[in-house]
Amino acid sequence: MTYQTTKTAKYTNTDSASVRGINVDYTDHGAGCPVLFIHGHPFDQTMWRPQVKALAGRGYRTIVPDLRGYGRSTVVPGVTPMDAFARDLAALLDHLGLDVVNVVGLSMGGQVALEMYRLFPDRVDSLTLVATNPMPETAQGRLARERLAARLREQGMRGYADDMLVGMMTAENVRALPSVADHVRTMMYAAPPEGAAAAQLGRARRPDHTLLLKRICAPTLLLVGQHDRFTPPEGAELMHVQVPDSIVEIIEGAGHLPNLERPERFNEVLRRFLDQARDRTRALSNTRS
Repeated sequence: MTYQTTKTAKYTNTDSASVRGINVDYTDHGAGCPVLFIHGHPFDQTMWRPQVKALAGRGYRTIVPDLRGYGRSTVVPGVTPMDAFARDLAALLDHLGLDVVNVVGLSMGGQVALEMYRLFPDRVDSLTLVATNPMPETAQGRLARERLAARLREQGMRGYADDMLVGMMTAENVRALPSVADHVRTMMYAAPPEGAAAAQLGRARRPDHTLLLKRICAPTLLLVGQHDRFTPPEGAELMHVQVPDSIVEIIEGAGHLPNLERPERFNEVLRRFLDQARDRTRALSNTRS
């Protein structure tokens, strides 16, 4: 099997960990309660910059990796199943000496977060699932992802990125937030086609996480954009019914990327949830001691 590492957009203060036979690039900022951020497709760690700025050094330690096949992490051709991403991240936590973290994932990153919980529930203190679909892919969806993987390998990312910008963001936000739209477009252009294709093939075969939802014991925040056409708000409401200790927040005026389209509101909701989860963990720890 051939492995390659691809350089993409500009990064600052990044580190690299050798785990499970690949290199994972990540940033590690701040001190305090650790929060692991998992980006979606076809993005990279820079999608979480507004959240790092809001949390790092304010009682939280933010760990923000590039998933394998994205950003500056190693590209592994073939198929990348969801459990490979989850095991990479668990190995990164081992590298950092972290047993338990709060996990935040968006879209594909939310599916990876669910897979982390399935495999390593004792390592997840809280879950934040943003624009996340827990259901397995349909037969039609599998075919579409397989065709997309072939397209990305043959044509690269630019045409796909241009087609998807409106959808990742609302059309109104693309017009009103040009710097955000440029950032989203740049991340999509820079994604390694082979890595993105491997992830699409893995998502085509992703496990059914709906049965997992009722077994989630960690406090869970379900976040979704009001105008998200890929994972509409009603999907988050259905998850809320299944996850015992969960709350739902719908971010007004946002599409599929509420953390970038409405960062102030997103950060407010996330910070409040993480504060409550941290306080509860401390209270439980004091009770046990």
